[in-house]
Amino acid sequence: MLIDSHCHLDFPELAADRAGVLARARANGIDGMVTISTRVERFDEIKAIADENAKVWCSVGTHPHHAHEELHIQTEDLVRLAAHPKCVAIGEAGLDYHYEGDPVAQATGFRRHIAAARETGLPLVIHAREADDDIAAILEDEDEKGAFPFVLHCFSSGTELARRGLALGGYISFSGILTFKNAPIIQEVAGFAPADRILVETDAPYLAPVPHRGHSNEPGFVRHTAEKLAEIRGVSFQEIGALTTDNFYKLFSKAKR
Repeated sequence: MLIDSHCHLDFPELAADRAGVLARARANGIDGMVTISTRVERFDEIKAIADENAKVWCSVGTHPHHAHEELHIQTEDLVRLAAHPKCVAIGEAGLDYHYEGDPVAQATGFRRHIAAARETGLPLVIHAREADDDIAAILEDEDEKGAFPFVLHCFSSGTELARRGLALGGYISFSGILTFKNAPIIQEVAGFAPADRILVETDAPYLAPVPHRGHSNEPGFVRHTAEKLAEIRGVSFQEIGALTTDNFYKLFSKAKR
């Protein structure tokens, strides 16, 4: 069995056939998934999806693309909302410099989410895109104030961020990018990351793995990423399934088997 540690069941591509998406996931051996928040203002929708499905959990947080829209959201708001029984993580939050945005708003929101993860003990789901140095600097600065659990989701950064994140006790989650031919750095990280701190995800509906690349992604496709991860690490698919599932429940400790 596998866990899709990061998907977006509220996004239109999946919401249009959510029952079918969930059924196909079960048919492919996916035992559970986390539907990730990108806007705190839409948390009611996110938590409703989790409430309606026994093996679906959720997070609460603001994606860096929307950080400037939710600067009124404070750490205490995140902590309060995270008390919901099916909310197992904070985020996704972080830094994304790929598109024009507000780096000050992103950093402000990121630090508030880190504080919420520290206070609640729930893992912070980190979105990092073309911001490796600043992500690492903030993580190291905040770690000095007190440790907090986190995962670098949909890892697409360099080896230095991977090593600095791992040094702080973080986890790394691999998406369909791992199966792409032009992803040697991500494949390198998948080879050296400690076995007890690796996860798999889809980030559905985005980044469908080979052989579905170019199509809408869905949680059932996470098995292709797991198969590639097993190949890179020289272990069986069954071993990767058991390992990443154990790691998921260790990090997302509020989710129960």
